[in-house]
Amino acid sequence: MLKKLWKFLSSMQFAIILLLILIAACAVGSFIPQGQPYEWYAAAYSERSAALIVASYLDDVYHSWWFLLITGFLCFNLLLCNIVRLPQILRRVKSFKDPESVDSVPVTVSAEDIEDPEAVFRAMGMPKPVKTQKEGRGVLFSASRTIGFWGAWVCHIGILLLILGFGLGQMTHQEYSVYGVAGQTKAVADTNYLLSIDDFTVDLRDDDTVEQYTAAITVRNAATGEKASSEISVNNPATLLGLKCYQNSTGWAAAVTVFKGSEELQKEVLCAGEYMSVEDMPGLAVYFNAFYPDYVLVDGVGPATASSKLVNPAYLYTVYYQDQVIGMNALEGDETIKIDDYEVKFSDPQNYTVIQIKRDRFTSLALIGGITTMLGLILAFYFQPRKLWAVKEEGRGWTVSGLCQKGGVLFAEQFREAAGTDKEEQNAES
Repeated sequence: MLKKLWKFLSSMQFAIILLLILIAACAVGSFIPQGQPYEWYAAAYSERSAALIVASYLDDVYHSWWFLLITGFLCFNLLLCNIVRLPQILRRVKSFKDPESVDSVPVTVSAEDIEDPEAVFRAMGMPKPVKTQKEGRGVLFSASRTIGFWGAWVCHIGILLLILGFGLGQMTHQEYSVYGVAGQTKAVADTNYLLSIDDFTVDLRDDDTVEQYTAAITVRNAATGEKASSEISVNNPATLLGLKCYQNSTGWAAAVTVFKGSEELQKEVLCAGEYMSVEDMPGLAVYFNAFYPDYVLVDGVGPATASSKLVNPAYLYTVYYQDQVIGMNALEGDETIKIDDYEVKFSDPQNYTVIQIKRDRFTSLALIGGITTMLGLILAFYFQPRKLWAVKEEGRGWTVSGLCQKGGVLFAEQFREAAGTDKEEQNAES
């Protein structure tokens, strides 16, 4: 029973079953949006479907226990396959290189009455043949490219490393978003890293559409003091101190200043979607809804912008006091918000940048797996094991024979050219 179980767990059939399940799981993970709250699924599908999705971890397929379990079984299967096949490959290589095997193997090509067999070996690019005697006959034997036997085995190792790199990467994957304007330094969530936005530019085309976002950034490890800088743009990320940094998107920010009389009490740079609590008056907060660089008021639509150029800037805001809305409007030009003795002013509109940061400690393992897989494919397809042997019968010339398990047609053509039999065939035809 245990022997049958071991055989099944290390079989190709089991690997195919696991791969089909993983493919189905990935398809479900692509079809169902991942990482949404229960309420979102209930609104998008139904209460029953939402409960099933959450209970089955289909809202987070790649981190679910069953997905990781299947991945683990697949890794175990590949490892078992390689362990089981290792002795077989060693025996196969040893048998293929054994001169005693010449009488028991099939022949791909053969040529008789060869005067100089070693010239054929050299023309075929074979190693120097080994000379032996067998039953009173002289034998020359040479084998090459036996490394090709290891192609599938190495390819399996590469796939195993790829799966491990992907699986462990998914388990430990970290992703953060940092946004701000040029000159600001922001903490990268719960890490020791700080990200400084040294500069940020938005390049426009002649038709006023965005051509590229470019940010100059510096990442610093607050614990060690180590830092690294680079310039990133859309589709041109950079890796700094193990963090992969992407230029994600942009938006508008503005300086928000609170005055009491003529005294400046507080000043902060807010990005659209942020709010500022007034320190001098607990419970009072100013929310920066949106910015319109070329403000227009469209009937039936509301505030809008006619272009991306700073022609007629306007700031849409909402004022809260003790979580209650006490005012909402759009400020144009130098207009201010007046709240009792306080005055709030928006100024200095500028673009902020959103930097997406990913950290995956096992990317290198997946890369090694990919390289190993490619190496295995090269060994399997471009290094076809071949061997030549020549037998000298008493009173007769040398008979040279060859075997190539794959690519036999090309091997036969090369052999006939090396042995000179192609010229004989041509002369016979003419």
